[in-house]
Amino acid sequence: MRAALATLAALAALAALQSAPALAAEPPPPTVELAAEAGGPAANDLAVAVLYAERSGASAAAVAHEVNRDIAAALELARTQGAVKVQSGNVSTWPVYGKDGQGRITAWRMRSELRLESTDTAAMSELVGTLQQSLGLAYLTMEPAPETRRKAVADVTVDALRAFETRAQLIADTLGRRYRIAHLAVGDHGLQPPPMPRMRAAVMAAEAAPAPLEGGESRVSVHVSGRIELLD
Repeated sequence: MRAALATLAALAALAALQSAPALAAEPPPPTVELAAEAGGPAANDLAVAVLYAERSGASAAAVAHEVNRDIAAALELARTQGAVKVQSGNVSTWPVYGKDGQGRITAWRMRSELRLESTDTAAMSELVGTLQQSLGLAYLTMEPAPETRRKAVADVTVDALRAFETRAQLIADTLGRRYRIAHLAVGDHGLQPPPMPRMRAAVMAAEAAPAPLEGGESRVSVHVSGRIELLD
């Protein structure tokens, strides 16, 4: 008798469960995608110059000897200026073909570069002027030193994150919700240097004399994008 009653009770409970409406899964919270950006200045406190020796001649070996001699002399001179960092740059050699359409090599040309860096603009200007007596100047520019750029990007990143937070809070308040960040991506856009006159290199090449360098500022920017979830 007891076993029969237990079986009936179990069947009744099972029937009640089957007849009850299934619990619906809780829908995910609505989401909003948004972005914010901030920018700021970075002082151009590093002077960068690239100078080169270039020669051409019938003998590739003779051309290489002349170019290497000029670069070696320039390196020796540059290393005496402790305030300026110097390092070898690109080296390239290529054939010069005749104009007779025969595809014959009539000469060889070689180019070798030196890269100079310094936060001492006076020392850099003087050294570049001296080296131009034997080398050509490819370009001379001012840019933020690595540590200066890192600090500027860090400061701007804080501003960009605060701008993102302010915008997210504005959206949530307007919709009468709370929010939480579901995804966040942060990236910087690199440097945006001010325009530099192209004639500076040409003028310095013609005069081969020290020229004043003014750093000015470049601009760094940081972009923040993400997704927030709106909560009740």
